[in-house]
Amino acid sequence: MLAAWNSVVAGFPVLLVQLAATTGLFIVGLAIYIAVTPYRELKLIRDGNVAAAITLSGQMLALAIPLGGMLAHSVNLADIFLWGVVAVLLQLIAFAAVAILLRDLPKAIERGDIAPALVLATAQIVAGIFNAAAMSG
Repeated sequence: MLAAWNSVVAGFPVLLVQLAATTGLFIVGLAIYIAVTPYRELKLIRDGNVAAAITLSGQMLALAIPLGGMLAHSVNLADIFLWGVVAVLLQLIAFAAVAILLRDLPKAIERGDIAPALVLATAQIVAGIFNAAAMSG
């Protein structure tokens, strides 16, 4: 029992640092996503726009999946930052790809159209799953 407790005491600071780094990457990635989308998700969500809520929720999951996988397989803080940045960039590319395929996506989201929002959210999550699998080796 003492050995287990000593392990927790020794590992807890490392856990906190790695968790903070990953959470920071998540927040920065989400902020970048919100900044680059041509519509204002937070305002739309505050106004009750379900389509915007779906797309932002999809992006949150899509970022969390590869970041969580990367955190589970990382060996140090540099590893977390490098692969975290890759994960964020790949998720932004996934958004851009769907936006190209669905030409009127911004207008549809602003109108509250749920169908394109679901397609975008699903594409983002699929990209997140694929990114996590690819990064895990």
